[in-house]
Amino acid sequence: MKVDFNKQGGLVPAIIQDVLTGKVLMLGYMNEEALTKTQSTGKVTFYSRSKQRLWTKGEESGNFLNLVSIESDCDDDTLLIKVNPVGPVCHTGSDTCWAEKNQSDLFFLNYLQDFIDKRFKEMPEGSYTTSLFTSGVNRMAQKVGEEAVETVIEATNGTDEGFIYEASDLLYHLIVLLTSKGYRIEDLVNELKKRHK
Repeated sequence: MKVDFNKQGGLVPAIIQDVLTGKVLMLGYMNEEALTKTQSTGKVTFYSRSKQRLWTKGEESGNFLNLVSIESDCDDDTLLIKVNPVGPVCHTGSDTCWAEKNQSDLFFLNYLQDFIDKRFKEMPEGSYTTSLFTSGVNRMAQKVGEEAVETVIEATNGTDEGFIYEASDLLYHLIVLLTSKGYRIEDLVNELKKRHK
């Protein structure tokens, strides 16, 4: 990854985004040393312009930003850093520096899709998802059918808790089947958007 620290006097903006919710949590600044420390420790570290030193978010509060990924923008002068935050991010106690709640549960489907894609590429031993992929498309399709039937049974004769549980199983197995066929959950979203017009 190339980062142009010279363009803005040795600092670049670092946009911090929650990997699970997609919410922008805060904006900080990094110099080259802060970026290197972030990459080596897995904890997001900034260059504090007020303290004139490196500052690891959470060093006093314990509300660390655990690093997931770092990307540079098209001009190589701004970073997008995806994190798993520990606790509220803002010094005021708010989830974000814009006083927003850090919630967007639907974004988790994108995260789950990425996780299942990773399983498909790496095929780690001992993983249930790997066992589904190795069982073949017929077995995966059968599992979707089984989970659909169990969802219907819970919807008509079961409990609300059972219905949600089985519907979750159905969605998970459907994403696995989609992945095996070279598709993603977003392909279903796009199809639904076309139909909505």
